[in-house]
Amino acid sequence: MKTSNISAEVLAANTTVDLLIVGSGTGISAALAGHEKNLKSLIIEKTEYVGGSTALSGGAFWIPANPVLTENGSKDTLEKAEQYLKAVVGNDSPPERWQSFLKHGNATTEMLRRTTPMTFFWAKGYSDYHPEEPGGDAMGRTCECQPFDLKRLGDEISRFRPGLMAASLPMPVTGYDYKWLNLMMRKPLKAFPIIFKRLFQGIGGKIVGKDLVAGGQAIAAGLFAGAINNNIPVATNTKLVELLVDGGRVVGAVVEHEGTKKEIKVKRGVVLAAGGFDHNMPMRQKYQSESLGDHYSFGAEGNTGDAIQLSQKIGAAIDLMKESWWFPAISPLKKGENPMVLLAERSLPGSFMVNAKGKRFINEATDYMSFGQKLLADEKEGTPIGDMWLVFDQTYRNRYILGGSVFPRAKLPQEWYDAGIAFSADSAQELAKLTNLPETEFTETFARFNRLAETGKDDDFQRGESAYDRYYGDPTVKPNPNLLALKGKLYAVKVVLSDLGTCGGLVADEHGRVLRKDKTAIEGLYAIGNTAANIFGRVYPGAGGTICQGLVYGHIVAEHAASLSPVEA
Repeated sequence: MKTSNISAEVLAANTTVDLLIVGSGTGISAALAGHEKNLKSLIIEKTEYVGGSTALSGGAFWIPANPVLTENGSKDTLEKAEQYLKAVVGNDSPPERWQSFLKHGNATTEMLRRTTPMTFFWAKGYSDYHPEEPGGDAMGRTCECQPFDLKRLGDEISRFRPGLMAASLPMPVTGYDYKWLNLMMRKPLKAFPIIFKRLFQGIGGKIVGKDLVAGGQAIAAGLFAGAINNNIPVATNTKLVELLVDGGRVVGAVVEHEGTKKEIKVKRGVVLAAGGFDHNMPMRQKYQSESLGDHYSFGAEGNTGDAIQLSQKIGAAIDLMKESWWFPAISPLKKGENPMVLLAERSLPGSFMVNAKGKRFINEATDYMSFGQKLLADEKEGTPIGDMWLVFDQTYRNRYILGGSVFPRAKLPQEWYDAGIAFSADSAQELAKLTNLPETEFTETFARFNRLAETGKDDDFQRGESAYDRYYGDPTVKPNPNLLALKGKLYAVKVVLSDLGTCGGLVADEHGRVLRKDKTAIEGLYAIGNTAANIFGRVYPGAGGTICQGLVYGHIVAEHAASLSPVEA
């Protein structure tokens, strides 16, 4: 891709800014908040595209008691949210970290509404991931961006990161929509008005010259549009290679653009918003597991842990490095390709999952981070899961979307069968043989699951007892929207452990300042998003628990930096 003029222009001469922001996903929030504080910012992006992993995500954000919630009838309060986070986070993260997050959530939401062209809505009903805990909310605290017109980016649209999958139709589907799109055969009176609305928006938009997108594409494009509108430069193809330190304070950075290194001086600080170490397999194998598949992550390809490693060189502490926003996914067709999204499928009735021993091993409908943690915990205990299979029947195939792309009643792609990631059979015994599962164990698992499903109560793993489980279930199936016995033709699809990005990283305080091992702050250095250790410890509190951290802590670090006296560069 042709190098942008913005990158060349900004880096043409020695540059001094208030804030240097490394990463162009939620890091843009820091630049926007800084702009309102009259701070001059420069955003650098390692790859050729603006948007980071945010552009590849579902695009939701989890900010309790924010104005979007309260304006739309939510009864959420900060007191309830504090009770919830205290219950689910425990001692895995300093309370001042998530307390600061709660305190600044409202201001962040309002700042984004002022500085970007985005409009937000409450994804009402998208339950918190642990709603039964004190303060948990079954109606959810998740918000999304309304479909956004990419044409608002003007000439910069070529620098915006495209989504993971090219849409077959111009149809901006939000995360909230997807729940009902998936139930089009079961709840048509609810689903088809949403489908027709989005089709009308997408096709009608094309006719009048718009290019509407939703989810992560919408919120990332909205942030980028905010940067463009406020004349905040974003230099792409620009890599951080060194942090400059003077007297224990970070005073600038060395960056590399088109093979040339440049020094950028900072008056207030460097904000590391460069993602985690999703695609640094040596780091992942060191801190997480040697069994992880090569580049199975859904995170942006530029997330290789550079910012974390460079900060360690100047004394920064790290924590929670074994953690990721784990996400089970359909296996790639071949090495080097991306896995395929697997979200509602695990919760829907008429399906279950087995390990390499042919046995169920988890509540399939549990939140995806807990799912991955269970797999790695079993591996650590010497009982690895091995190959995983999602098993379902023809009724399931006729009713629901699979992998975000195979619509109800459609045949599984032949390439799935050819790649050995999908099999079909007329009996459990035959399916066991095709998948190399122990026949006796698998048929026993199959029979027991059917017996439990017929009673509507999962005595083994309590599937369907949580409001979160039921959110992605089928409300037409009674008494348990997550359970139904399998009959007739059967299918098995191979599942792998993927993730939405790592969430262990630099230790930071309630202001976002990076800390040393002795807990003293490295002045002039901030870390937000997945570059920092998860403010929620080992927990995913609700949909959008990833993006919200970058957005809110972007506001926090800008506010803190603005309170400091500038350092003369």
